[in-house]
Amino acid sequence: MTTPTRPHPRRAALALAGALAVTLAGCSTGTPEAAPTSASAPSTSASPSASATPSPTASATCADTTYEAMTADQRLGQLLMVGFDTNASLDALDSTITKDHVGNVIYLGGWEGAEKVSTTSEHLQGLVSRKATAGIDLMIAADQEGGEVHQLRGEGFTRPPTASEQAQMSSSALRKAAAGWAEELKDAGVNVNLAPVTDTVPADLGRGNEPIGRYEREYGSDPKTVEKASTAFIEGMLDGGVEATVKHFPGLGRIRNNTDFHSTGITDPKTTKDDPYLEPFAAGVDAGAGLVMVGSANYAKIDPGVPAMFSRTVVTDMLRGDLGFDGVVITDDVNAQSVRSTSPGQRAVKFVEAGGDITLTGDASVAPAMLEALAAKAAKDDDFAQQVDASVHRVLDLKDRMGLLPCSSSPSKAGD
Repeated sequence: MTTPTRPHPRRAALALAGALAVTLAGCSTGTPEAAPTSASAPSTSASPSASATPSPTASATCADTTYEAMTADQRLGQLLMVGFDTNASLDALDSTITKDHVGNVIYLGGWEGAEKVSTTSEHLQGLVSRKATAGIDLMIAADQEGGEVHQLRGEGFTRPPTASEQAQMSSSALRKAAAGWAEELKDAGVNVNLAPVTDTVPADLGRGNEPIGRYEREYGSDPKTVEKASTAFIEGMLDGGVEATVKHFPGLGRIRNNTDFHSTGITDPKTTKDDPYLEPFAAGVDAGAGLVMVGSANYAKIDPGVPAMFSRTVVTDMLRGDLGFDGVVITDDVNAQSVRSTSPGQRAVKFVEAGGDITLTGDASVAPAMLEALAAKAAKDDDFAQQVDASVHRVLDLKDRMGLLPCSSSPSKAGD
């Protein structure tokens, strides 16, 4: 598979701004991701930038054609990713997919052996139907970073080394190794890796940074080291036929407490909109990563008091604007303590309002509440309805690239 690229000229401006910031201000110093009534949202046109409705002179894309054939509930279902725990029964998510129309799943809890994962992946993709998901195959994801964070284990899976060990490899060697890890995932029916970590943890904080440094999830303590290694990892994943995910924008490296377990001690006091620590994220976008994950920490110098995943400044202005990312933006797990004060439904709504696409929840039981909240908001707010449509189109565009739509021409179509 040829590694796709997305050139982003704005990255140069970001780098220049970052350099100026360092000159003027001086150098500054997630834990491992661990059927109520379904209201229907009205179908509306997406915003112009999303190209939701083909112009009279443009031919419809596969994503456009698929979108038009979907019900409103099926469209909303594409905006969730739900957790499948290793200890759950094989049919645990059957209703979530067939009746709630959820279109994406993540394996959680540590899965032992490729045979079990393959059997589960085949079962999940077997639930796909015209009625359930409009015939659209699922994105099935895992966290397979390396070191302590590898959700898929045992026979059939290589345990990738820690990020710091990966960073000691040459770019070509790491890319080749990552391609091999990707092939193992793909053989087991996993088509998305929620990795690599592109957060930079300053040396003077190190293991005092609970979400990343404590578990040695960082490639290094300077952005250039992180950029080099994470880019090679991304390219290798894409070579092996698995989508990669840049995370956790705009960076968890400068906070102390873990957002999964704390609502305090999760404010980054230093990162700015033109910070050098954003460079690895920009590089990941340039390398062709199909997804960017946004965390739930707070950033005092960007949008004070607002969790990043709910911040339009972070998601729309910085990620989509400054970095030019036009792909799928996904949340870190919204069951985190950092956002527990917001109801499950409003977590999904606030994320889409910020400019995001897929809400990831490790607790599949809250999916109906999220879908209902999205539908209710879209029914009374035309601007939000347009944002929903734009998000659905971005997800469909990525799934077409992955070969997951009924009309996709890619040979990577699940089950082929």
